[in-house]
Amino acid sequence: MKRFRSLHTLLLRADSHELPAVLSGFLMLFSLFASYFMLRPVREAMGIAGGVDQLQWLFTGTFVVTLAATPAIGWAVSKIRRRYICHCILGFFASNIIAFGIAFAVTGDTPWLARGFFIWLSVFNLAAISIAWSVLADIFSAEQARRLFALMAAGASLGGLAGPLAGALLVTRIGNEGLLMLAAILLLVTILCSEFLQRWRDRSPLAKIGNVSVKPDGSRDSRLGGSALAGAADVVRSPFLLGVALFVVMLASVNTFLYLEQARLVAERFSSRTEQTQFFATLDTVVQLLSLLTQFFLTARIATSFGVRALLVSLPLAMVAGFLLLSMSPLFGLFIVVLVLRRVGEYALVRPGREMLFTVLPPHIKYKAKNFIDTVVYRGADAVSAWLKSLADMMLVPAAVPLLGAGIAVVWAASAISISRTYRRLDALDDRPPVPSPMERFR
Repeated sequence: MKRFRSLHTLLLRADSHELPAVLSGFLMLFSLFASYFMLRPVREAMGIAGGVDQLQWLFTGTFVVTLAATPAIGWAVSKIRRRYICHCILGFFASNIIAFGIAFAVTGDTPWLARGFFIWLSVFNLAAISIAWSVLADIFSAEQARRLFALMAAGASLGGLAGPLAGALLVTRIGNEGLLMLAAILLLVTILCSEFLQRWRDRSPLAKIGNVSVKPDGSRDSRLGGSALAGAADVVRSPFLLGVALFVVMLASVNTFLYLEQARLVAERFSSRTEQTQFFATLDTVVQLLSLLTQFFLTARIATSFGVRALLVSLPLAMVAGFLLLSMSPLFGLFIVVLVLRRVGEYALVRPGREMLFTVLPPHIKYKAKNFIDTVVYRGADAVSAWLKSLADMMLVPAAVPLLGAGIAVVWAASAISISRTYRRLDALDDRPPVPSPMERFR
């Protein structure tokens, strides 16, 4: 038994009492990402079917819908008891999926329904994932996050592997409508895992924060309160959160530049919808497999040995080099390597590191300001950078467009260094007695 404990402590970096929560967090992200990635290849093909030159309009539509949905989510977060926020929001999204399934069964994939599904899935993607990570940031301490978030993020990568494979195997038998119903069931599994995590924390309260003893956290049974737009106000008032928002803007801009270039190259290289869907599914499989290996073997070790800064800054620096290479040699194979590197780095390094930033912040920041950054800020950057990319394609020579991407990646790296420095100061404050006003810690 002692050897077993030493083995899982060495490999998983988890204590015995933490294993049930780690497994539940793993399954929570697995089911959520399997639900999303089961439907993602269909969305990508629908986006191309509407015309590559029209994608910026879909990005703009996604931003507008995100902007409209954010106050509604903020209102729900204010009114729902904290421990049930994930339950209610993901339950609402599950009902949306069922409604789309019925609509596809009745009308077929008409152009406007396809565009609506593209936009809805893009909104669901960020909002649902943000809420799930909010729960994990709420349940685990900063020290636990550095050890355990990578393991739970591996569940996301495994779900990203299982989702496309399940979709490819089942779509011929149950159709798109059946896939949507299965995706809704997986969201219900995510809700059950969230409930288990809440009960686990009730049974195993944090013994102390730094040197300060802590009682069981009964506040998770209360409501966060505040206005529907409190998250946006918190971001504007906090230099640290503004830095996180800038980091997300640069991340989204790099992603959009590569996404639009991917759509253009795939449309040129593969003529049929089936070939395009197969390409996207294969790419997703490769990315998730590499992400899974990185999360399992490297991410936690990097976080505990070199800190969150190493997780946040490594990908921006790699993208600077990648864009410079593309400016000199815009080959399809090289582009795919850069694209895979970007996605693996985001899933395996940047995403866990970004979520660790919120573990040292108060609960209302984890659920409100975080959701505002993850949705409105991200999708706003998507929309602006999509139009910027279209403008750059018209006004610049092809070799200059990757140089613009490299410039964005440089700003991205600088923002990573800045926010990781502030995070270290906030993390150090957890070793001191709590102050009366938590908001003062990050303003």
